[in-house]
Amino acid sequence: MAFLIKNMVSSQMKSFGFGESSEEKKEGGDSSDPAAAQGMTREEYEEYQRQLVEEQMERDAKFAQKKAERATLRVHLREKYRLPQSEKDDNQIQMAGDDVELPEDLQKMVVEDQDEEEEKNSIMGHFQNIQNMDIDTIKEKATTTFTEIKQAAEDKCQLM
Repeated sequence: MAFLIKNMVSSQMKSFGFGESSEEKKEGGDSSDPAAAQGMTREEYEEYQRQLVEEQMERDAKFAQKKAERATLRVHLREKYRLPQSEKDDNQIQMAGDDVELPEDLQKMVVEDQDEEEEKNSIMGHFQNIQNMDIDTIKEKATTTFTEIKQAAEDKCQLM
């Protein structure tokens, strides 16, 4: 019964022009050429598509380069802090090729970090650390530690 009512209502709506069938739509707007749908000639459309492909390739290449630069930075940081290397970073660097370099600002940061590490590990760096130490604080800590050890030994030893 519902089917019959639906069929009658839909046929009435079509007669008023509200419900064109899909066959009638195909006959009215037969446009299988995408260039005509875009309002361009065939040559313009092909040129446009070629430019889109070239731009996409350029974006992909830049993106891969940036990913490789980031991976290079991570590799440097892992080497610096002696962390395990990531195979994913190595793969990204290899995919970008041998021309992967860090940006200048990141190179400066790496060089500064290396300089700081070299200064800390040098004899002069150790002398500077000794100069910066507070002798009185060190004496107090040593005395406190010695008395704590002595007290612990006295508590454990019955002879003392």
